[in-house]
Parts: sequence; structure tokens; C-alpha cells
Amino acid sequence: MRFNFASGNWRASAILFSALMLAACGANAPKEITSDQSASPSSAASTASSAPATVPMKPSGGSEITWTPPARWEAKPASGMRAATYIVPPAKGDTDGGECAVFTNIGGGVQANIDRWIGQFEQADGGSSAAKAKQKTETINGFAVTTVDLTGTFAGGGMAMGQPATSKPNYRLLGAIVEGPSGEVFFKMTGPAKTMAAAQNEFQAMLKSVRK
Repeated sequence: MRFNFASGNWRASAILFSALMLAACGANAPKEITSDQSASPSSAASTASSAPATVPMKPSGGSEITWTPPARWEAKPASGMRAATYIVPPAKGDTDGGECAVFTNIGGGVQANIDRWIGQFEQADGGSSAAKAKQKTETINGFAVTTVDLTGTFAGGGMAMGQPATSKPNYRLLGAIVEGPSGEVFFKMTGPAKTMAAAQNEFQAMLKSVRK
């Protein structure tokens, strides 16, 4: 009986000692970092500082496409049928800047809206704006895109919706209609000819950025 009692104490002591050692090791062991855990303030700041200057914008009308606006354009809040409005800085020598409005849920189809935009321009020589307009259709990232380029006297209203129409000579239209999965998205940029020439490549880059 004495031998068995001593043996039992030895086993109990060994088990207690092992438990204490495991607890001590667990306290010092490194903790696993999972993807659910919040980033530290320093890592969050690093992520924010490395974010791109522009981000894809998704129109509120449910058109299911995104695009990336030029960094130097000033974005305005969406309003009504306008999914976005961008103010284009004036080029050197121009007093006024330009505006790029993005519309959804207009209706009427592609060509009817292109014709309406063309009808907002007059030619100084009395000629046909429709004959002068440069129009083409291409495929960009799987979407059919119809573009129009026209210069003349613009009489299609002011920068803000609801402003009365005033004649603006030597203005240019760069327009595009993207046939998205849930309907057309309309990009209409107007402004002084020099400002539009300076922003033309940016407008094209924005169209090339269109994605689902």
C-alpha cells in the first residue's frame, strides 16, 4: 500500500508539473493573425496612402457598370438622372471650363439622343451640324459604345440643369453612349474648344475604363 501511495503522488506531481509548463508556453506563444481581424492604425494608414487617386464610380441608376474619372476633374454629387457630374478645368486662354455629365434612365435609344445632342449646336456658316458631326460605334470592354464629336455654337442650356439656353460660340461636344447590361449610360462633355482639346485624351481614357 505504501509503494502504491508514493507512486500515485509521483504521477499526480508529474501531471501538475506538465500542466504548469504547457500554460507557461501558451502564454508566450505567438497569436495567429486572421483576415477577420481589424488592421492596426498604422497599417490602415499605409493602405489609405497607397490607394489610387481615382476610384471606379457606379451610377445610381442600376446600370451595372463602373468607370474611372480623371483625377483633375472635380466631381459633383449625383442628381436626378445625372449619375455623376464632373467639372473640367479651363485650358489656358479659356475663361470657362467644361462639364462632363453622366446620365442614366433617359430613354429614347442611342441614335435619338445623339441626334438631340447634335441639334443643340448651330454652325456659323448656317450649315448642317449633323453633316459636320463625327460619329462612330466601337466595342470597349465588351460594350457597344457610340461616340460623337462636334464643334459649333452651343445652345443647349447652361452648366446646371434648368438654366436657360444661351448661345456659346466655338464650343465642342464630346459625347458617348455606352450600351450597358441594364440600359444605356450617357457621357456628355461640352465646353470651349481649347478646353475640350486639352481634356480629350482624359475623356477617351475614362471610356476605356468602363467595366461591369
